[in-house]
Amino acid sequence: MTRIWRLLLCTCAALACATTGAGAARAGLEVGVTEDAGKSGSGAAFFATLADIGLKVNRVSINWDPNNPTTIAGQAQIAAWMPQAQVTGTRIVFAVAPLSARDLTASPSARAQFIAFVEKVAKTFPTVKDYVIGNEPNQPRFWLPQFTATGKPLSAAAYLPVLAGSYDVLKAVDPTITVIGVGLSPRGNDQPLAKSNVSRSPVRFLHDLGVAYRASGRTKPVMDEIAFHPYPQRNDDSPDVGYAWPNAGLSNLNRVKQAVWDAFHGTAQATFAEPGKTFARPLRLDLDELGWQVAIPPALAGLYFGAETPGLVPVTEQTQADYYRDAIGFAECDPSVRMLNIFHLADELNLDRWQSGLERADGSHRPSYDSVKQTIAQTHGACQDLPVSWRHINAVTLPVAAWGNLRKPMPLKRKRWSFKAGAGEEATFRAGIFKAGPRKAVLAKRLATGRPKPLLLAKGTIKAKMRVVYFPSRKLKPGKYVYAIRMSAAMNPQRVSVLVSRPFRVGSARRPRR
Repeated sequence: MTRIWRLLLCTCAALACATTGAGAARAGLEVGVTEDAGKSGSGAAFFATLADIGLKVNRVSINWDPNNPTTIAGQAQIAAWMPQAQVTGTRIVFAVAPLSARDLTASPSARAQFIAFVEKVAKTFPTVKDYVIGNEPNQPRFWLPQFTATGKPLSAAAYLPVLAGSYDVLKAVDPTITVIGVGLSPRGNDQPLAKSNVSRSPVRFLHDLGVAYRASGRTKPVMDEIAFHPYPQRNDDSPDVGYAWPNAGLSNLNRVKQAVWDAFHGTAQATFAEPGKTFARPLRLDLDELGWQVAIPPALAGLYFGAETPGLVPVTEQTQADYYRDAIGFAECDPSVRMLNIFHLADELNLDRWQSGLERADGSHRPSYDSVKQTIAQTHGACQDLPVSWRHINAVTLPVAAWGNLRKPMPLKRKRWSFKAGAGEEATFRAGIFKAGPRKAVLAKRLATGRPKPLLLAKGTIKAKMRVVYFPSRKLKPGKYVYAIRMSAAMNPQRVSVLVSRPFRVGSARRPRR
């Protein structure tokens, strides 16, 4: 892992990321795959391959069909290969989700039927101790509707009772079962009227989930871990290339952690572990889908069919190998991450799907097969760099102001009084021009409580970037003044930052008497 990447991950001003000595992090990241291929046959060859690489987890999809609400599709096949998983020591994770996007919202009885189905699966396969409930409910491909007809976000509020009900029945079947929530997509456009992909960004979805949880009055958790799919924004992006807020990728995990803290702090739902704070069971992260698609060698083109996804830029096989190695190294150094799953072990044959496997369509090994195998053998899941520890912040992320040239006296009246301000997230603001009087720190403290009143006032929203803050055109008396701005995080208004400029003079300075 590069030192530059580490600096990006641990920008203390952004999310209070602290580092400790190398090698001090917990050992034992579990690396696995998200793959259903093992369902065919006895599974012996499939699990032998996982064991050869050193992969310890296989996330398997279990789809609920409302037309056959009590039928576990592929039950016989799963029962046939489950012993092979046990022989190789592979931890099986069931991802239970509706077959289609509207299956849980089209019928008043669907939610109860789905929860009963989850309970049946747990009783049918008692050796499986990990369940992901749902899959990317912030994406229309897997959950509809995302918004109401008036544009109000809907998916998180509709998903919460599904997660809560599944949590309750799974814990009733076996209290040791780990309930994994959400399976969060890294991206969403937050546009109810978009022409396509009407979706919810991960940060806003978590905010909505917290609002729904608090409104429900629930006094129990809804999940032990949270699943997140940190795919790159562009397929050819390296693991250290992140997303713009409010989306998030592999290098933006602190953004996800802060969003969870904003949503659930002070409730019965645990958040992530922080230095100096304890939970009976802190929340953990499962990165259970991650992959880079590769260019297909011409000699094997006949084994695939269809057309590649428009706009996708495949990487070379060696680049994929390097990216998987780096991603594992990153996850090993974050003690909040329990597992990292590669999507998939082997390519899907349809080019419109995923060619991200460690194996090609003919079963031959890509360079990533040996890269992942060697990385696991060398590290055994232990951090080889500077481990990170996360701490929530009570301020706005990356607040900044550019006051302009304040050394030169300003005219008594300007067309527009203004300065520039920005933040690393969306924030509302109230800005003002004040008489320069008390010390800067004293004024900042007063402004945090909303006092004193400014001579000129401006307010609005910062959209996770720089913008110009304009004040009304007005004549000011000669004297010294300051600009100040109070920002409140949109996802948690209790997180506040106040910035105050140095004093500036309005009007010409008095000439000394002769």
